[in-house]
Amino acid sequence: MGLFSFLKKQNDAPAPRSQERPFADPASVLAGPATRTGLDTEAERQRQREIARATAAKIDEIELEMTSDIFDDDAWGGHRRTPAATAGGGAAPQPAPAGGAPAPDDVPDALATPSSAPAVEEAAILYANGQFADAEHALRASLAATGRTDRQPWWMLFDLYQALEREHDFESVAIDYASHFETSPPPYQPPAAGAAGTAAGAKAFSGTTPTAVLSGRLDARAGAALARVLAPSPSPVVRIEFHAIAQVAPDGCALLLQALQYLRKDDRELVLAGADHLVALLRPMLQIGDRSSSAAPWLLLLELLLLANREKDFEETAMDYCLTFEISPPSFEAPRRAARNLPAAPGVDGDRFLMPAVVAGDPGPLLAAIADHAGRHAALVLDCSRLARIDYMAATALSARLRNLAQRDDGAARRIELRDLNHLAAALLRLLGAGEHARLHAHRY
Repeated sequence: MGLFSFLKKQNDAPAPRSQERPFADPASVLAGPATRTGLDTEAERQRQREIARATAAKIDEIELEMTSDIFDDDAWGGHRRTPAATAGGGAAPQPAPAGGAPAPDDVPDALATPSSAPAVEEAAILYANGQFADAEHALRASLAATGRTDRQPWWMLFDLYQALEREHDFESVAIDYASHFETSPPPYQPPAAGAAGTAAGAKAFSGTTPTAVLSGRLDARAGAALARVLAPSPSPVVRIEFHAIAQVAPDGCALLLQALQYLRKDDRELVLAGADHLVALLRPMLQIGDRSSSAAPWLLLLELLLLANREKDFEETAMDYCLTFEISPPSFEAPRRAARNLPAAPGVDGDRFLMPAVVAGDPGPLLAAIADHAGRHAALVLDCSRLARIDYMAATALSARLRNLAQRDDGAARRIELRDLNHLAAALLRLLGAGEHARLHAHRY
């Protein structure tokens, strides 16, 4: 799970009783067949669905704490729900694994490895060639057999329905998935830039995504890094990395707050990488009733919670803000497009190349743009979060180009990563050997 749109006047920093703004204006800152899962009757199927719903409800709270969700509740939750062991501080950032082992987000996702289900490769090829009904049939047929132990056919089916914007079918399969694996079903999240195979999707933007990497102490010096994403750009998406921040100062909070508000007013889509880490650093700075400290950390946290569409946590924090400063807090209005919040990727800081929604036909211009981008960066990171489909011929050409790009002109090896792939595209690229030259990271369910 992973953008931004205008919010109304409440996004301005709340004015004190004198109606003065606490900060400068932000602009000054640089329909398918039923799932077959071995159920004998429709009545039995309905009974199993009710069991699934009950099971999901019972385990939801436990799973929210145990999963590696980007918005960790200890960090993003309100003060009233902070565990006693971390009172006032939220969740502490997780230490790096001992012995130099790579962090979980720094290894290829297991979902991109070969599956034991023959239907996986068959469905990946059919989908790539635009044979959506045949791909769906192959995946559905595999659920009663291989799908009993292998989750990948389920995940591929989820991605197919989301790419085709078939929410009803997605929800039907999600209920069966929750019942079978005794886990909460994934939420329906269609692609950000059009359905697979549509003309609108095929014309979606591709190219460099401006990225700001904030590191060390977040203070007034953050303006230089933020200028990279505040500058005019043809890209509709900008990315801000928070995972390398060690300390937070009020003046840095004010700068970041104004930058986020400016980007939203400019109708830019935002990706926040490591936002849970930043929230964990902000929480200890918020002391209810202490007016001697700056309001900037409070307002930045409220902005992040609003952009994440976390209304309950926002309202709790806003009440604490009101009690502390005795002024009206910002009001909550759900964003039209919530932020995409992703784990940071250690070792691949810098601009990413955003892939289009659909890659079909002659991929020559796209591959040339990728090669040009690679020539200007030590590591090549392809952002595939918008990639709904890549056809077989284009995937073959991309795999060959990645092989050529795996070695830089100076003879050194180039690190290549494809991030946030859907499971259909990941299976196809793995089949074609792209995993021999690049690290394939499928998105998580």
